[in-house]
Parts: sequence; C-alpha cells; structure tokens
Amino acid sequence: MYRFLLTPRWWGINVFVILAIPFCIFMGSWQLGRFEDRVQTHEDASTRAASNRQEAPRPLAELLPVDQATVGKRTTARGRYDKQLLVPDRTLDDRTGFYVLTLLRTDGGRALPVVRGWLPGAPDPAKAPAPPAGEVTVTGSLQAAETPGENGASARSGWPAGQTGVISAASLVNLVPYDVYDASVTLDRGDAGMRAVPVSEPQNTGLDLKAFQNLGYTAEWFAFVGFVVFMWFRLLRREAELARDAELGLLPADEATETAAAGATAEKEPAREPAGAAD
Repeated sequence: MYRFLLTPRWWGINVFVILAIPFCIFMGSWQLGRFEDRVQTHEDASTRAASNRQEAPRPLAELLPVDQATVGKRTTARGRYDKQLLVPDRTLDDRTGFYVLTLLRTDGGRALPVVRGWLPGAPDPAKAPAPPAGEVTVTGSLQAAETPGENGASARSGWPAGQTGVISAASLVNLVPYDVYDASVTLDRGDAGMRAVPVSEPQNTGLDLKAFQNLGYTAEWFAFVGFVVFMWFRLLRREAELARDAELGLLPADEATETAAAGATAEKEPAREPAGAAD
C-alpha cells in the first residue's frame, strides 16, 4: 500500500522534508542565540550602569572617545560656562519639557556640552537659570553624541535661535565659533533647582524591538518545522487512503488507473526508448 513512496514525486517530497527540517531548526536556533545575546548584553549594561554610579569620577580625557565601555561613567571637567541652549521635546516621568544645555569652555579650548537639568513645559529662556559665573568644576555622567530620531533626540531641523534638537558636535559646531567635544555630560544633581537628567542607556544594548524580532523569528522557524512534518503526514495519509481504495475497487476508473500506474512505476521503471527510435 505504501509503494507510492518510491515514486519520483515522493522522492522529491521526502528530499525536501529531509533538507527543510534541519535548515529550519538551524535558523530557529540562530535567531534564539541572537535573542539570548541581546538579553545578556542588556544585563551587562544594567550591571555596568549600577557599577558606574558607585565609581569615583575620572577626568574627561581618560574616558574619551566615548564607547560602550565608557558611556555612563562618571567624569569631571573644569572650565567656564559659555553659550546656553534649550533642547525641547524631552520627556521625564511622562511629562514633556526641555533640557538646559550649557557649553563649558575647558582649558584645552574645546567646549563640553553640559546638561544642567530639565524643566517642564515649553522651552522658554526666561525659565532657564543662568549658569554660574567664573571657573567651575562639573561632575556627572558621560554621554555619547545623540543621533537624530533616536533616544528622544528630534529629527526635525530649523529650530528657533537658542534651541537645538540634538546634543552632538555635528549640530552644535554650527551654533558656536569653537570646537565642541563629540560627547556630553549630565550633571549628577540638577543645577539651580532643575531636575537632574537620568543617564541614557547606550544604543543597541537593551531589550528593544530588534531583540523581540529575533524571538518572533525563532518561533516562526520552529513553527515551520511543525508545519512541514504535519503536511508530510497529511500527504502520506491521503496517498495511503487512495491506494487502499484502489485495491478495494472503491475509486472511479480514472483515479484507479492513475493510482495503479503510480504503484507499477514504483515497482519497475519502464524502459525508455532510445533517442531517435521514433524516427
């Protein structure tokens, strides 16, 4: 009754199943590994953030350039406050407000963007406290330059005078006549009564959309394994029922002939005429 398994059609089906199942298992395992890597990276970043809060601040020069190993670490810098800007559309505790960003002119001549704090409401220069005069020492957490459209940074352009949507050297260098560090510092404590800005997590280290996409792809690949096995058994059962009905004479003449021919083909391959025999 199962002689149809030796037909060319079923040879093709069986080869496809034999190749598809391990391929799907491999791809599902690979996607699961990617998800686990992202989970581990997220845990490492959380552990590192907790450790950074306990560390003593280090000079800015020792932590540059900013990377995943140094972002979030406490640093200290000395200089004089210069130009002040407002960074609108920044959310804190589900409330919309703005950052007060002041450039600190360091002894090296370059300016360090310092986020002195956050205030609620629309950006208003009258609300922003003036920076301290004279030479100051700031202590806070080192942050990487922002990318438009990510981590709360706005992707729009054409901000009013005295405002910027992105904290980065690329955006600030056009607003001041001196070089700017491609990094920033958020103060440990908000200046002049403003709320301190929490440290932003480095990009691509959390359980973001990409991580859950990996988990979804894992489920899809393993589900496809089940689908392939299910369809193979369904086709096998259908063919077996047709073969049994043919043996019992329950099929119409045309279907019985096709089924019998398939069985005969499985038992013995018919001889082929040599090329040109018909001539």
